[in-house]
Amino acid sequence: MNKESIDALLKKINDTSTGAGNPRAKQVVNRIVRDLFYTIEDLDVTPDEFWSALNYLTQAGQSGEYGLIAAGLGFEHFLDLRMDEAEAKAGLTGGTPRTVEGPLYVAGAPRSEGHAKLDDGTTPGEPLIMGGRVYDDGGQPIVGAVVEVWHANHLGNYSYFDKSQAPFNLRRTIVTDSEGKYSFQSVVPVGYSVPPEGQTKQLLDLLGRHGNRPAHIHFFISAPGHRKLTTQINIAGDPYLWDDFAFATRDGLVPPMRKAEADEAGQFGLDGPFQKIDFDFTLLRDSTSLRTSEVDRIRAEG
Repeated sequence: MNKESIDALLKKINDTSTGAGNPRAKQVVNRIVRDLFYTIEDLDVTPDEFWSALNYLTQAGQSGEYGLIAAGLGFEHFLDLRMDEAEAKAGLTGGTPRTVEGPLYVAGAPRSEGHAKLDDGTTPGEPLIMGGRVYDDGGQPIVGAVVEVWHANHLGNYSYFDKSQAPFNLRRTIVTDSEGKYSFQSVVPVGYSVPPEGQTKQLLDLLGRHGNRPAHIHFFISAPGHRKLTTQINIAGDPYLWDDFAFATRDGLVPPMRKAEADEAGQFGLDGPFQKIDFDFTLLRDSTSLRTSEVDRIRAEG
């Protein structure tokens, strides 16, 4: 079929509408359908291929892997870049870079003032202390900013989704102190890969790509009057640091990690060497000219 015939078919389909519907939904869905019709024609997609794709999407929904697929195909990174561009056009610059949230956040993590211990003591790994301040884009510390932090265990698994872990293991909510400081004790995370038998791995194999992520720690940072920051820091030296299947590694989000010796351990309640990361976050001020930076998506609640 040529484009004129496809457009005539699309018009026939659209003309079956008997009500106003939702204008925005109609605009988006009609555009997607049109582009898919064109794709099927241009690439000669067969009925078998079409229904294979539909079956794949059904299986991915049943296994809850759409969040991984969205990250692996670059959609989440693309949306981040569009938000960066909108903020820059509005004159908002200088904040900590945002990057992908991923599908593994859980609301309701225990809340602490200033400092928290993330792990429950059963997670193997090298002790880690990370801390710093939360600033506004004028360089002033923000008192009472909320720092939500979460990361995987030594097997690359996240509590709540991994029922072998205690609830909220390696997850905490920290409120910055009177100097805008936050800190936490945990273990150095490791990198991991997508589920080996899952739909994300199946798709990446077809695309000739791997499904590995470098070691990282996730954050939500929020404060009244400021745009919420969704980001993560990566652990320097990881072999997949700049080859993340989710495209989440960004300049400014790879802080150095240094070995701290036993003589520094006492102030943190440790009795031996540990790894130390110092990292400050900078939040952009809110703006009525921009859409909210809070993304509305389904998230787990503990």
